[in-house]
Amino acid sequence: MKTNHEFENVEHVSHTKSVLAGLLVGGLVGAGTMLLMAPQAGERTRAELQEGVSHLRDRTTETVKDRVTQVKSRAYQLKADVQTMAEELQYQGKDVLARQLDRVSQAAEAGKKAIQGS
Repeated sequence: MKTNHEFENVEHVSHTKSVLAGLLVGGLVGAGTMLLMAPQAGERTRAELQEGVSHLRDRTTETVKDRVTQVKSRAYQLKADVQTMAEELQYQGKDVLARQLDRVSQAAEAGKKAIQGS
């Protein structure tokens, strides 16, 4: 039969093994995490940053080109609308002028007739 001292010794060895196993597993997990989370090499980071900047520049250039095209299209449409309105106003002005000239001409004729008739 094992004595009380032997049980304590077995428990101590078992506890020590558990602690060592925990330390070993914890160390492996920590090392793996460190490798996964460690900063990249400077050259690789610069390459990724350059790629990101290049992608952002391309997207920005594309967006600016799209907006410029939209603005140009809208400007051409506005120009065409203004030209159409200007032509309409010109024709309306000519029409009003022609009517006014007709009225003045009629008034002048009426005045001549009135002078001749007196």
